[in-house]
Amino acid sequence: MINNWIKIFLYQLKKNKLFTILNTLGLSLGIAGLIFAILYWNDEQSYNAWNPEKDNVFQSINQVSTDVFWASNVSPLEAFFKKDFPELESYCYLENWYYEELVHYKNKKQILKITDSQNTFFEFFPFPFVKGSSKSALKDNASMAISQEAANRLFGDENPMGKEVLYSGRKIVIRGVYTIPGNSSLEPEAVTNLIDPKLKENADHWGNFNHGLLLKLKNPDDKDKVSLRIEKILFENRVLKWAKEQGLTPEEWLKKNGGESTKIILEPLASARLHSIVDGYAEGKGNYQFLLIMMGLSVLILILSIVNYINLATANAILRAKEVGVRKILGASKSNIVKQFIFETIIITTFSILLALVIVELSLPYYNEFLGKTLLIHGSQFYIQLIIIFIIVVLVAGIFPSIYVSNFETLKVLKGNFGRSKSGVWLRNGMLVFQFAIATFFIVGSYIVYQQINYLNTKDLGFKGDQVLSIRYRNIYHWSEKDYQVKIFNRYNTIKNELSKIKGVEQVATGAFAFGGNAGSSSSFEYNDITIQGQNMGIDFGMLEMMKIQLKEGRYLSEKLASDTITSMLVNETAMRMMKEKNPIGKEVDWNGNKLKIIGIVSDFNLDGPQSEIPPMVFFHFKTIDWMLGNASKMHVKVNGENIQQTIADIEKFWLKNVDSDYPFEYDFVNKEYARTYETYVKQKNLFSLLNVIVILIALFGLFSLASYSIQRRMKEIAIRKTLGAETKILLKELSKQYIVFCLIGFLLALFPVYFLLGKWLENFAFRIEISFIPFLVGFIILMLLTLIVVLSKAYQATKVDVLNYLKYE
Repeated sequence: MINNWIKIFLYQLKKNKLFTILNTLGLSLGIAGLIFAILYWNDEQSYNAWNPEKDNVFQSINQVSTDVFWASNVSPLEAFFKKDFPELESYCYLENWYYEELVHYKNKKQILKITDSQNTFFEFFPFPFVKGSSKSALKDNASMAISQEAANRLFGDENPMGKEVLYSGRKIVIRGVYTIPGNSSLEPEAVTNLIDPKLKENADHWGNFNHGLLLKLKNPDDKDKVSLRIEKILFENRVLKWAKEQGLTPEEWLKKNGGESTKIILEPLASARLHSIVDGYAEGKGNYQFLLIMMGLSVLILILSIVNYINLATANAILRAKEVGVRKILGASKSNIVKQFIFETIIITTFSILLALVIVELSLPYYNEFLGKTLLIHGSQFYIQLIIIFIIVVLVAGIFPSIYVSNFETLKVLKGNFGRSKSGVWLRNGMLVFQFAIATFFIVGSYIVYQQINYLNTKDLGFKGDQVLSIRYRNIYHWSEKDYQVKIFNRYNTIKNELSKIKGVEQVATGAFAFGGNAGSSSSFEYNDITIQGQNMGIDFGMLEMMKIQLKEGRYLSEKLASDTITSMLVNETAMRMMKEKNPIGKEVDWNGNKLKIIGIVSDFNLDGPQSEIPPMVFFHFKTIDWMLGNASKMHVKVNGENIQQTIADIEKFWLKNVDSDYPFEYDFVNKEYARTYETYVKQKNLFSLLNVIVILIALFGLFSLASYSIQRRMKEIAIRKTLGAETKILLKELSKQYIVFCLIGFLLALFPVYFLLGKWLENFAFRIEISFIPFLVGFIILMLLTLIVVLSKAYQATKVDVLNYLKYE
């Protein structure tokens, strides 16, 4: 029997090559899209899955106002953890970002991603140790644990245990080698225990939120109890203490300082990757919305592919009607015919999955580049998901066409009457309407996404960075060194002066912030009993002018005025509005105990990205707040546009010889660096555009199949109309009008989903477009044109047939 089915399938394959190709290609595109989404989904969901402590480990997050959350904590809490928290099994202060620093061993050196933490780190991230032990790997501040991969690069075939390396001016001993078994929120290439002196220095400072904090609970259900106790400790040592010092009640103090006491949120490590409210781990957090968009669109395309397959299969069924009729006359049962057509669906689906895997394998490098991942096709979980996809496709795509074909009435089929029930017609037409709706969603949605990204690309950001280099700048001095501030100022000024002498360099300056990043430091200042949490924007003379950041009022900082390095400051428009002062020039504010006078109002500009609100900013010279230069991680150099490449080459030569020979010269243009802040959304636009093309192709396949089927059924009607003198344009109108109606219905069905869902997507942006009627008009015109091209071309072919072929038996 199966041998007979295979012969019939191969015969039909030769006879109907186009339908088979369209079937296979449509399904493979839909399956390939879902495979891509599953690979991404599996990778994101796998973060910390290997970690047996993931449900007991919590990150402490401070909610300092309604919409401001910090993944940094105060040091004095440590004294309370030791005695007042029986629910805690362990705690760990750490830097929740990486130091990317050089580690030297003999004549070798490697830049490693290093996490600095307390010695309990491996209780929270229990990486398997291949050498040494997690308990002794960080036993003192002269110890380092290193990943096996980093050890291989640095030590080669040597045993790293007990070897002495040079790191940040210190001699440190390797006391452990570990492996990272899977995706993790922290994947350091080395771990050190150098944080304790910093904690000790800030042991009495309740206002310094400097370090990440992980808590391991004996019982995860106690997290609310623990967070409430931390909140109480913070209230007693911050609000009550500071209110008393200022002669205020706690209520008055809170009202003066924003109205809210600090709240503690304990986030479990298990859900940190996709559901954290802050970017609190060095490996960053995933984009859950983008993940859902990927999965949702991929599932939608697979559904579209299956609907398209069913339409193609039913359209092709009419050509096999006599085959089914003859088989029934020879004794074939309905169940036998159903099994036969499901068997054919299994073969096509198998080929489609194989083709989909080929498409995925060939496209995976581009997909990885698109996501910034290194995804691979492997893993038992993926193959189980692939089998589930296979079963679903076979069941959904195979059952309806097979039942449809098996219900052909034998006598009518053999007599040439292929009329079907109205319910079958309505179902097929409903599928076509559904395809039109999905195509409308993608066409209109793509246009809206394009408009938003184009708006971000063309929006006036408040600064100009197209000819300004942002060069990575490392401070080589340690804060504990003698004359630390003098050393960093002298080094900075020397580099600045030498860079200015290079041909093509127009100006050199810097700030303790990054365009497309943030200020890296935030402090409150007071004015007329109003407390404002501002971003600290330490700058050099000429920095604002170089970036063409405009002033609304007042003046820039000037080298000619000594007061501009002692008591002067500027604020941005947002800060001015929060101060509720119409004429702030000349007014004095209290910035962390420093009395500073406002000399200028800086026009608001986007720092963190155009999707973010503009925060209040405070600008002052590095010498005014002398520790701010230590926060500068970029040096900005404006270059002449005539011979940029030669100028950059000269800068690199100077930099590697005189500034930093150990690290690679890293730079970018500020405007390009800034554009990366919304790179994720650009990728979403590109994804939508790509899927839009795929959806339109699949929808056109379906429209072609149903038009072919419908027109084939009406060939006798067309022949009679031609015999009676009907003109070609009348026939074209009659054959195409139902598809115009289906197109319109599908378009109308998609209006609310696309408006609602794209509106939700636009909520990600502080600066956004408003959805207008234009995308819908453009979408409708494109959809209608494509429909008419397919239908009219098929209908025109039908009007040119020989009428005798359809009337000779009448």
